[in-house]
Amino acid sequence: MRARFRLDLRLRIAVVLATVCIAVVGALGITFYIASAEMEEAFVEQIVSEEIDSLTKRGSTSPAPASPSGPNVQYYVLHNPEDREKIPSPLRDLGPGQHMIGAGSEELKVAVRDVDGVRYIVAYDSGSHELREQRFQNLVVLAIATAALVAIVLGYLLAGVLTRQLTQLAQELSGLSPDEPHAPLERADHDPEVAALAHALDQYHARMVDMMQREQEFSANASHELRTPLTAIRTSCELLGAEQNLSEKGRARLDMVATAAEQMTERIEALLYLARQHPPTVAQAVGLRECIAEAAAGCREEISRKGLDFDVPIREDAVVTLDRKALQLVLANLIKNAVRYTDRGFVRVSYDEPRLTVSDSGSGISPQHLPQVFERFYRGDVDLDGLGLGLAIVRRICDDLGWKIEVKSQPGSGSAFSIVLA
Repeated sequence: MRARFRLDLRLRIAVVLATVCIAVVGALGITFYIASAEMEEAFVEQIVSEEIDSLTKRGSTSPAPASPSGPNVQYYVLHNPEDREKIPSPLRDLGPGQHMIGAGSEELKVAVRDVDGVRYIVAYDSGSHELREQRFQNLVVLAIATAALVAIVLGYLLAGVLTRQLTQLAQELSGLSPDEPHAPLERADHDPEVAALAHALDQYHARMVDMMQREQEFSANASHELRTPLTAIRTSCELLGAEQNLSEKGRARLDMVATAAEQMTERIEALLYLARQHPPTVAQAVGLRECIAEAAAGCREEISRKGLDFDVPIREDAVVTLDRKALQLVLANLIKNAVRYTDRGFVRVSYDEPRLTVSDSGSGISPQHLPQVFERFYRGDVDLDGLGLGLAIVRRICDDLGWKIEVKSQPGSGSAFSIVLA
């Protein structure tokens, strides 16, 4: 499923603040824009109405022609059809009332009125009003655009102020160790909401520390209590194995007990490793061939019994700098896994910097099992012995140390597990 794009909290707050501001300023701007047009129209209509009233009043009381009140006004008085031919052609066919002729700077507002058989016409040039209205409307648009830009900038800055305490809290939280006490995250200068969150995180971390301490104590106690009897069992097996008069049947049973004790020890170590929190260790120079030999020591008997070719095409002087114990544990589990699933052919450990690969000619892994091979207690072949923890330990170590693990496998063609050593 495709992940949806989401803005972070600061940007979301900034978007909300900017949207509200732009909406308010935009609404006011649109109101002014519309109102300016209506006011200019009403103003022009009022001027023309006053002019036509003045013209008809003077025409009814004085036979002399009236003079216009300003340079933008023209008067026309038609007493007979001959006078109609003397006025501009756009005005000749207009009926009584107010009319608009032209557009923009050439716009004329015309008022026509008939009184006692005389037609009075007032033509008012409203182009200057239209230009003034257009300039005002442009100014409104510019003001809205400027306000929108200012709202975006201020919204982002204000969002930073509002989320600063959350950001600082997240930074402090990221630097905390999950198993060690720390100074309280809650501070007196916190806002109430942030203080409540910090208090909840402090309580949660305290419970985590307590749980980790109890787990570590349990791991240490379990390790001691379980290793002691297993060591006694293995020691007793070694002493009994040295007896000369032990029957073959008894020796076989003794070997079974020793093998079971060894397997139990390995499984306890695996479980304890998965349960513990492993602190970072100091890297050191590690000879690869020597480390591989030590990791494969526990599988030598089975390799010999199956007649496998254990191939290590790596130079004697090949050295890597990392956690030796971690690498040895990874190799031991990968080699053991390869030997377990290979009945004939080879097990090979190769190195092509920075990729360390353990490959085999074994039974391989079917595609449906590949996604689960690194899960705890998962075993693709339930007939083989084991808990299914080896690859889980490998993945855990790789995740802890920042190594990348890859697997390629085909049923019947073997498998190849590669560790990219970062």
